[in-house]
Amino acid sequence: MRFIGSVIEKLQRHPKRIVFPEGTEPRVLQAARQFYSLRLGVPILLGDRSKVKEAAERLNVSLEGVRIINPEQSEETERFAKHYVEVRRSKPVSEKEAMEVVQRPNYFGAMMVALRQVDGMVSGTNEISGSVLRPLFQIIKVGPRRATASSCMIMEIENLSFGENGVLFMADCGVIPDPNVEQLADIAVSTAQLARQLLGTVPRVAMLSYSTKGSATHETIRKVRSATTLAREKATTLRLEAEFDGELQLDAALVPEIAARKVPDSKVAGKANVFIFPDLNSGNIGSKLVQHIARANAYGQILLGLDRPAADVSRGSNAHDILGVAAILGLQAIAYDLLYWEHSREQARKTEEKGSQGPEGAGAV
Repeated sequence: MRFIGSVIEKLQRHPKRIVFPEGTEPRVLQAARQFYSLRLGVPILLGDRSKVKEAAERLNVSLEGVRIINPEQSEETERFAKHYVEVRRSKPVSEKEAMEVVQRPNYFGAMMVALRQVDGMVSGTNEISGSVLRPLFQIIKVGPRRATASSCMIMEIENLSFGENGVLFMADCGVIPDPNVEQLADIAVSTAQLARQLLGTVPRVAMLSYSTKGSATHETIRKVRSATTLAREKATTLRLEAEFDGELQLDAALVPEIAARKVPDSKVAGKANVFIFPDLNSGNIGSKLVQHIARANAYGQILLGLDRPAADVSRGSNAHDILGVAAILGLQAIAYDLLYWEHSREQARKTEEKGSQGPEGAGAV
């Protein structure tokens, strides 16, 4: 079974709620209908109810099982506005301004995600990235044990000899223009975690460069080397089973015959399934080359590092791409619940242990 089919099969056992702020967009309507028809959960469309219904009628798309919410008429708008005032305390806004802001679909959707009313949000079919990312980064924030928000593209290509049976994870392709060492390591670890969850195999992470193991010398190459070392350390701390290697050229990471000549002892080279680009230029260009030249099914941008699942899809996405992204977010949400429940339990245990020790300096009586 190909990648997205396996994702759909898993999600059918744990249906989730996904909000789509672009409720009148034809591709979104088609994806929402398929999401419900495949028993993946409840799709929620934002927008004027009459306009959403008119758009669906024009496409002959049934809205059975699909929820529609108009942010301008919702009973939740006042509550969302108060929450927005709270999260924006560092850059204060008035309650009136907050009311106007949260009635915008992307902000309303981000609020639904942040307040656990839905399990994930998919937007971007008609929006530039800033219009999608800004509300998410303002409202949802970076999650526990995370320092960096980034993004990942998942490519499903016909040639099964590449990646993991034709599945490639690529990051960062949409958020950080020029990541530093710490950020690059975070991107690598977050992408490896997603690959581990979705593939069920050990991620083999290639830290990409125009050099392979010292074939060139430059500050950008030193950054990749340092990030590789740091990523290994972070993965160990998180008990993440993954292999990291770098710096590697793309051919050395991808092609076994070339890897055998350049880095014969590597556990990653020639068989990488996760590809970490040194900057956003290379990541965005590289992912689009694969998508269009290899005619890959492209799912993303899946946002990483936030404490709730969300995605900023390309304006070139079709209904199948949007459905795939929504399914991936739903599957992510299952692991998010486990991850942060464990984090909360760990914090509670530490607090309890600290409390049981009594005040500093106290001893037995």
